[in-house]
Amino acid sequence: MKIHPVRTRRSAEEFPQSEHLAWKIAEVATDPVDVPEAVSEMVINRIIDNASVAAASLARRSVSNARAQAKAHPHTPGATVFGIGGTFSPEWAAWANGVAVRELDFHDTFLAADYSHPGDNIPPILAVAQHAGRSGADLIRGLATGYEIQIDLVRAICLHEHKIDHVAHLGPSAAAGIGTLLGLDIETVYQAVGQALHTTTATRQSRKGAISSWKAYAPAFAGKMAVEAVDRAMRGEGAPSPIWEGEDGVIAWLLGGATAEYDVPLPGVGEAKRAILDSYTKEHSAEYQSQAPIDLARRLRGRIGDLEQIASIVLHTSHHTHVVIGTGSNDPQKFDPTASRETLDHSVMYIFAVALQDGTWHHEHSYAPSRAQRPDTIDLWNRISTAEDPEWTRRYHSTDPDEKAFGARAVVTLKSGEVIVDELAIADAHPLGARPFAREQYIAKFRTLAEDVIAPAEQDRFLDASQHIADLKAGELGQLTFSVSENVLARAPKLPKGLF
Repeated sequence: MKIHPVRTRRSAEEFPQSEHLAWKIAEVATDPVDVPEAVSEMVINRIIDNASVAAASLARRSVSNARAQAKAHPHTPGATVFGIGGTFSPEWAAWANGVAVRELDFHDTFLAADYSHPGDNIPPILAVAQHAGRSGADLIRGLATGYEIQIDLVRAICLHEHKIDHVAHLGPSAAAGIGTLLGLDIETVYQAVGQALHTTTATRQSRKGAISSWKAYAPAFAGKMAVEAVDRAMRGEGAPSPIWEGEDGVIAWLLGGATAEYDVPLPGVGEAKRAILDSYTKEHSAEYQSQAPIDLARRLRGRIGDLEQIASIVLHTSHHTHVVIGTGSNDPQKFDPTASRETLDHSVMYIFAVALQDGTWHHEHSYAPSRAQRPDTIDLWNRISTAEDPEWTRRYHSTDPDEKAFGARAVVTLKSGEVIVDELAIADAHPLGARPFAREQYIAKFRTLAEDVIAPAEQDRFLDASQHIADLKAGELGQLTFSVSENVLARAPKLPKGLF
């Protein structure tokens, strides 16, 4: 990997285009390096993973609304939308599928200087691949780039510190991935990356307080903007530049300011794009920093015994976990039993309480209003708090995979005065965890979430196509979707009509 120092530049300063971060990203996207077999296999895993969570969310309101908007934009050749037949304008297909994938917060993750769900790259890149009649090999190359760029930006540039939503790294990565997919030239990719970043910077209020359905729409919006940015760039339209380094650019006014410098790692010329292998998926439908605490709670149940005897629980954890999903957020909504699913998903106190009581976690049952409003759950929930521990914060930011951790140390004080302590650094499903996810687990997750949604024969067809992506010829990528019966779609709530 080559490290690129990135900082604000004065308008009068000598700063050639070839030194812009957007140009460096475009160079990576246009480097015709081979894709390692391990990367290709992991791309397949993540396509299956995305389809899993999309199936489970298909009848939810937000997903149904996004699908309805896409249906209003049919197009030939176009791209497919999960659950229905026909083809649609690729930016709208990316939009609908992006919401379906993101709705349950249940797909892959990468955490470093910032947060990310790099599987959010798949809907826009796949939609363009289907529309443009590309092959499975082209798709794999494009997705390798999308994952690489987003993960490398997340390694280096912290957005949340400045209250900028993490999808600001997704717009550029998806645009770069589409550039690789289509074999575009450096100048075109450069302009598309700049446009995609410019149009996808927004505040983190979408993940603060009463969290709304926009949390699912935000990455879909970034993917849609990336598709549109590539379209404009291909037509010769330019972007604000230098978009990151300009005197009035992203770093100067949205991030660290005129004196900040970021060291962005990117593959060198001829170096394979392997970043997808550093990411990890979720076993549980909850914010990633809740994955290890859920497993820890399940492990603690036997040691604690009667949960009524708990006086307090303190989860000692990283700054990120404490401030974003813990009591350090100072969000009263994180203790509100009538809060939205999205808000409960960002309350590690609620999640730890339910996991302790149930010994399991379910993408629907664990968030049901009746579950959140149980008096014994509310009582336990309010006895749980978080505290920042510098050592957990250090491990969170460590670049050593053997040290990097997203877990917590639980200190359980019983009413008798007895104290029970246990900790878990990484989730069981993490590549270094007790039960790492492999192809078998990705397929099992798909089967579980597709049950009563996708007919068994259709499940088989989709899994077969997904596991042979590299063999799909130009124009055959329409197989990478699934259809469901009208009865399944009828489970969606009755929706008001919008503009389209």
